[in-house]
Amino acid sequence: MLLFLLMSSPAQAADLSLSSVSLDPCAQEDPGRQPEFSRPMGASCFVLSGMVNNPGRRSVVDTDVYARIMDASGEPVLQNRTRVGSIGDVEPGLHPFALRLSVPAGTPGPFEVKNPKARGFTAPVRTRVSEEDDLLPLEQNVALN
Repeated sequence: MLLFLLMSSPAQAADLSLSSVSLDPCAQEDPGRQPEFSRPMGASCFVLSGMVNNPGRRSVVDTDVYARIMDASGEPVLQNRTRVGSIGDVEPGLHPFALRLSVPAGTPGPFEVKNPKARGFTAPVRTRVSEEDDLLPLEQNVALN
């Protein structure tokens, strides 16, 4: 029993650095734009993209991205939250990432991304249906720069 407890350590948090982070409107052909739902009081589709660096020797799993996104007047675009989305698993090394964000329509730009960072775990923290269950289906098709 003691050997089992020693070998099954809980998942530890791992911080990853982000670089070249930008926030751009979704492309016209992006399915996340959902043109049939666009209305004056709706939301606008944006893609937060950049590079994520995993300096370790092991994959970091269930990775979330955090950032403060400010509008032209210095107000937060996403009220009361800094978690902007999940990028799934990150292998060791430098990799591109991209995720969609919904910004309330009429929010004055340009936008500024402050304190971007990523945090994941050394072992899975959620149940997975399959190996491809790393990202949500819509997130699997976000165009990487």
